[in-house]
Amino acid sequence: MKLICEINEDLEYVAEEADGGKNHFIKGVFMQGNIKNRNGRIYPMEVLQKEVARYNADYIDRKRSLGELGHPAGPTINLDRVSHMITELYQEGDNFMGKAKILDTPMGNIVKNLMNEGATIGVSSRGMGSLKQRNGVAEVQNDFYLATAADIVADPSAPDAFVEGIMEGKEWIWDNGIIREATINDYKNEIQEASPQDITESMIRVYKDFISKL
Repeated sequence: MKLICEINEDLEYVAEEADGGKNHFIKGVFMQGNIKNRNGRIYPMEVLQKEVARYNADYIDRKRSLGELGHPAGPTINLDRVSHMITELYQEGDNFMGKAKILDTPMGNIVKNLMNEGATIGVSSRGMGSLKQRNGVAEVQNDFYLATAADIVADPSAPDAFVEGIMEGKEWIWDNGIIREATINDYKNEIQEASPQDITESMIRVYKDFISKL
């Protein structure tokens, strides 16, 4: 499974009065279906509908729908980088509209300052799934898993190559309900590169390392 990220830039910044202060929100298009995006991928609508329904039930309804500031290198949420909580995610035509509350965390305060200074920010959905080529387009398959509907990125106009090179070069697998980076290719490379006299020792080391991760 590949880590898949998509950027959306058309956001609205909202400040709502609450208990004598203000709550800051971003809202706009978080994801799109049935449209070839600028990364050359397309999300079938039924794939997104199924996963958004699960994300709403498992995360938004339980107030676990957190997102980070920046481009995380994996599919899990890093609590020290959390900046916001997604509060709404719903379909509107081919778009999935979202709303996120900026939290009073170190990263959330950075986002608020960026918003106050008029900086352009975007949101990046982050998920895992397999891709299948169809007529020159990478179609996201039914195993798509949405890790977060939106991370906040401060460089929405130029992240494509960065995201492709840094985040999608790794394979991720399910391991007893836990998402972890696949290491099979590393094992294969180590064994293939071992000299004839060292190959037995290399295979034993690989086996022990694999067992330790189970």
